[in-house]
Amino acid sequence: MKTMTLNKSKIFLILSLSFIGGVAGRSFWELGLIEFYGLAVVTIIFLTVNYKSKIIWIVFMAVLFFVLGAWRTDLKLAEINKLELKGKEFSGLVKIIKEPEKRDNHLQIIAELPNKERVLIKLYSIKEFKYGDEIKIKCNLKIPENFDDFNYQMYLAKDKIFYLCKKPKIEKTGEKRGNKIYANILYLKNAMEKNIEQAIPQPEAGLAKGLLFGGSSHLPEKLKENFSRTGMTHIIAVSGYNVTIISEYLMLAGIFLGFWRRQAFWLALAGIFIFVAMIGFPSSAVRAGVMGSLLLWAMKNGRLANADNAIIFSGAIMLLINPLSFRWDIGFQLSFLATLGIIRMSPIWENYFSNKLRALGLVEIVLMTISAQIFVLPIIAYNFQSLSVISLLANLLILLIIPITMLFVFLTAIFGFVWISLASIFSWLSYLLLHYEIEVVNFLGKFSWASIEMKGFSQLWFMAYYIIVISGIYYLNKIRKKKIVF
Repeated sequence: MKTMTLNKSKIFLILSLSFIGGVAGRSFWELGLIEFYGLAVVTIIFLTVNYKSKIIWIVFMAVLFFVLGAWRTDLKLAEINKLELKGKEFSGLVKIIKEPEKRDNHLQIIAELPNKERVLIKLYSIKEFKYGDEIKIKCNLKIPENFDDFNYQMYLAKDKIFYLCKKPKIEKTGEKRGNKIYANILYLKNAMEKNIEQAIPQPEAGLAKGLLFGGSSHLPEKLKENFSRTGMTHIIAVSGYNVTIISEYLMLAGIFLGFWRRQAFWLALAGIFIFVAMIGFPSSAVRAGVMGSLLLWAMKNGRLANADNAIIFSGAIMLLINPLSFRWDIGFQLSFLATLGIIRMSPIWENYFSNKLRALGLVEIVLMTISAQIFVLPIIAYNFQSLSVISLLANLLILLIIPITMLFVFLTAIFGFVWISLASIFSWLSYLLLHYEIEVVNFLGKFSWASIEMKGFSQLWFMAYYIIVISGIYYLNKIRKKKIVF
């Protein structure tokens, strides 16, 4: 009988997972002092009795990291629960720290108060504001109220937004008070959006801007609904999931075009940076960029199946910084799980295909797409209480051409500044691809059975699903050495 051996790599993985487990446990359940002290006492007793056992010491450290994760989360939750307003009225100077977002009937502004806390302002007027503006506001500060089983307070708190500014009176008192580099990036982004609007007709232009910069505000309501019904919303949302998928496709596209893995790695890494920069470095995309970069690193070294430690450790560090991300940041959830799915499942699927088929590139792309979809499916069902039954088909028909579509749209926007004739060629190519993507979404979205409600998808089903998936991966890894070729 083989004895279990734990090398440094496995111990490192266990401790990272233990910390994440502590964050997860406290995010969903109340853990009081009795539970904490009880766990500590039991662990110390075992450690005292078996102080020479290496396994017991590892268990002790795992429990310690679990408690640290729960404690870090508890501190963050306590900070939010203690929020109190000294007065209903606020009057003073604040600074706009994010690019204002235009919604259907209002302008949404995120501003920073003098004490560094953030406030969300909804402005129902024709006034225009931009990043870096200093404004004087007078309004009622309110703690966000939850609605329809949606924890709106925690959803905003994950981005350090603690208050809503009700019935604001706003007066602009200054400008250019923000980071100059970030302001210039936003200026370039807005100019590129105008070039896209001038070169590509609607609704294709709206999709083009959504792909390149994130957001669906420029799309017709019916088209947005079909994107949701087909499970394709992630390609136009700054969710982080799209960054993960795009990173792998850029890497594979580079290899397919004849680049060495090292060359394709740097090409894809540059692509990730440009994409994250163009959408304004939102926290969800930055985190996904880190995940995507680690995925590229694993692909470059041909060690996709051995990248668990790097991905899980980076996830633990992100949760140490912001533990609210585990439960209330769907962007973190999607990018983290999609990356893990690709790392753990793609190597298993590849055993069932010959080297000649894998060399085509398309097989590897399809397998990565399926792997990511399997891992993120319950997240989508749990958060949105609905599930697209044709999501996999839609993703396979569309995701393959998303990177080249983004490239053509990007070139259309860039050459719109210097070479209109060349920009026209790229805009025509962009339109063909964008039109195809919209037609696929509209065609698949029109079926009544395209999306089903999942209101009964509880946390129990959620956990059961992942237990089955993890068990399946464990079993398949045991027989992985048996190579079957179709």
